[in-house]
Amino acid sequence: MKQFLRFVVEWKTAAALSYTAAVVIYTVVSLALGGEAVSIRVLLSLLLICAVGSAVQYLCFTDHVLKSMRYTRRTLLFLALFFPLLAGTAWLFRWFPVEQAGAWLTFAASFAIAFMVFTLGFELFYRAAGRKYDGLLGQYRREKERRGE
Repeated sequence: MKQFLRFVVEWKTAAALSYTAAVVIYTVVSLALGGEAVSIRVLLSLLLICAVGSAVQYLCFTDHVLKSMRYTRRTLLFLALFFPLLAGTAWLFRWFPVEQAGAWLTFAASFAIAFMVFTLGFELFYRAAGRKYDGLLGQYRREKERRGE
């Protein structure tokens, strides 16, 4: 029960943060394109994506469910689960003219580019953080050796 409650708290936090970011991005893009109102359908679709997407992200990128899976496989699993969810939501809520193949190509290309940018950003962040912690660990070991421990 404790693990389930921890999942709920982590999921709720991730969903809330991603929903806030999605609404801010939607608002900025909408304003840039001359929009003056926010559609309830769009807000609901973003809520659905953020809620379910956060659960998929929790499944794929934590060790709580999948104990020993390589990062590359986790990323591929996330793509396999999240893109159909996103495409289904786009179709259901008519984010664009779903009858047009060009619109789907633009949608898929936009997703691929955004996914690559976010993946690269996380990779660079974690590499920098790893170097920082490696440096701190080296400093700790040198200090410990200096004291003769």
